[in-house]
Order: sequence, then structure tokens, then C-alpha cells
Amino acid sequence: MTLSLSRFSPEDIRRFEECGYLVARRLADPALCGRMKALAADHLARAVPPVEYEADVGYPGAPASRAAPGGQTVRRLLQAYARDEMFRGWASSPALGARLKQLLGPQVMLSQAHHNCVMTKNPGFSSVTRWHQDMRYWSFRRAELVSVWLALGREHAGNGCLQVLPGTHTMTFRRELLDEKLFLRADLDENRELLRTREAVELDEGDVLFFHCRLFHAAGDNQTAETKFSPVFTYRAADNPPSPGTRSASLPEVMI
Repeated sequence: MTLSLSRFSPEDIRRFEECGYLVARRLADPALCGRMKALAADHLARAVPPVEYEADVGYPGAPASRAAPGGQTVRRLLQAYARDEMFRGWASSPALGARLKQLLGPQVMLSQAHHNCVMTKNPGFSSVTRWHQDMRYWSFRRAELVSVWLALGREHAGNGCLQVLPGTHTMTFRRELLDEKLFLRADLDENRELLRTREAVELDEGDVLFFHCRLFHAAGDNQTAETKFSPVFTYRAADNPPSPGTRSASLPEVMI
């Protein structure tokens, strides 16, 4: 596995603190990306469990049920860390660990309860993910976690790349600005003004997006003919444990 061991610059860290996200270009070796993509494609073709189906989430554009046309479209290959040594090696790699320690502190833990998956955005029946913060259903001492998203191929608006609202990780949102599922309401003038600040995070193979758990983000559907694969893992500082008895504490964590 060939990975860069360089660290974020002070300017990089300042940008992350200000914007809530940062992209490390060409961080993962192309050969490694190719092997992970081939493995993910094989698991997708065989629906190797555990998986989440588009029909399970009910987002805009998703099939109405698993029995409907497209109902067997997989959205995520779950439990990526336990799924294969290749994903474990990436998630615990020095290239990620060094940077995460800059953002979170000297001791970093990987959560197996959140993300810990390969996102598989498929043509035809992929859904639209509306504006949300990942922290909405997570339970930790502090809302200070970082997720790491690896592009195994080119990600752009046409195949549903992530979009972000820079700086929203530092903002406080009144409850009435969100709907019943805590998505940002696009029908409100106040939110429309904020949505004008959106940025599409376009990535090439091997690029890695680091983003704060309070950063509002969204994604479109995949309008191309090729499935998009993106391993995603979430990390916390060791002194920011999950709340006992919650989903966030339901699986063992891994020290990086």
C-alpha cells in the first residue's frame, strides 16, 4: 500500500476550522483505489451482507419498496471495516491517522456504528440526499467528529457528488428551519439564502474529503451509466465517547 505520509499545513487546518471540510488530493494510491473498487463491485454484484437498500431510506427518487422496480438497488455496503482487510487497512492507515490527529487530537478512535460503509450510488434508481448534518442522530459527548470520504473514481455533479454549505458546522439552526427528519427546509427564504453558498465537492480517484459532522451536506442522484463507489469512515477524539445505551455505542470502536 503506497500512501502519502505528509500532514496538513497550518493553512489547511485553518481552512477546515473555517469551512468545515478539506480535500486531500491524490492521497490514496491509484492501484489501491482500483483494488478497493473491484472488491466493492464484487460485493455489490453479490449483495454481500450487510447492505442497505435505496428502498430502505425512502429518499427522493428511491424505489417505493424492495418489491418495486429497482427495489433491490443497494445504497451502502455496511460494516466496511469488518468486511475486508483492504478496507481496514485504508481506514487505519498512517496517511489518515496523521491528519486526523491534527484535526481531533493525539488519540483518535474509529466508530463502527456510523458510516463505516462503502457508498454505492447506482445509475437508474439512486436517490437524492437532502441537506442534513450527520450529527442529527448521533450521540457523543461533543458534536466534534470527522468523516473521511474516499473517491474510488471521479465524482462530479452528474454522478451525485457531495455538495456542502461551508461554515455551517459553526452555526446554530432554529428547529423551525428543519423538517421533522431534521433536513434543512428548502422552502424557507432564510434557508434559500444559505443554499446559495453551496459548493460541489468534485473529486478524482484517490482524493479524500474530510468533513465535520455538523457540516450541512447533500448529494444528487447518479445520472451516468456507471456506479460510483466511496468508502466512508467516521472518527472521534478519545475523550469524546458515545453516550451509553445509544446506537453510537452499539459497536466496538478502534483506536487509530
